[in-house]
Amino acid sequence: MKILSYNVNGIRAAMRKDIMPWLQTTDADVVCIQETKATKEQVDLEAIQAAGYPYHYWFSAQKKGYSGVAIFCKQEPTHVAYGTGIESMDFEGRNIRVDFKEVSIMSLYLPSGTNSARLEHKLEYMALFQEYVNTLKKELPNLVICGDYNICHQAIDIHNPVSNKNSSGFLPIERAWLDDFINQGFIDSFRHLNKQPDQYTWWSYRANARANNKGWRIDYNMVSQPLKQHIKRAVILPAAVHSDHCPHMVELAF
Repeated sequence: MKILSYNVNGIRAAMRKDIMPWLQTTDADVVCIQETKATKEQVDLEAIQAAGYPYHYWFSAQKKGYSGVAIFCKQEPTHVAYGTGIESMDFEGRNIRVDFKEVSIMSLYLPSGTNSARLEHKLEYMALFQEYVNTLKKELPNLVICGDYNICHQAIDIHNPVSNKNSSGFLPIERAWLDDFINQGFIDSFRHLNKQPDQYTWWSYRANARANNKGWRIDYNMVSQPLKQHIKRAVILPAAVHSDHCPHMVELAF
């Protein structure tokens, strides 16, 4: 099973940049999208279906043109969960999950902490999310949580860890949360198979950052421990340029 995750920074803008023909070439079985910035009714659904995804599910923010997640599937899941059921988490449309026989897959868009109020919201969200996932794993132990975590985990995951040590997304408290999240039963699938530096998933639009590969790895496919033996491949796809992020994929062999 190929699982692709992509923060598209606006699905309609990405579609104007021909993301759907590109997506078809990846032959991913499940595609987790973050930052749709649209409702289902605003999107060309026929293009998604034509790319090979007849089953697509959307969870949008209450605020128009903001946040939002979606999942596209080749096969119909047995169940779809919209949100977490926690209002303070769900009003911004940040979680959607599909369940299959072998595995459950979530598309996650964790808040950024661009100012003190948003950082406070992010920390609250992370605490609630950890509790939610701990409970969820008891019911669904084979869990893959894909998406934009808005956190660089280690120094290897950011182009300049020294100058960014006080930057949101690389704060000690955020990194410690990600440490704890992994230690409570998840595997960073990319780092599990790839220890090389200079591997990023997001670049600022400023100062020619992408061309110079001055990026951050803030997007992850986190795989629960019971699935460890099934991790076959994990890659970042920086050549795809439909967004300020790039897609990343994990392949599970059952």
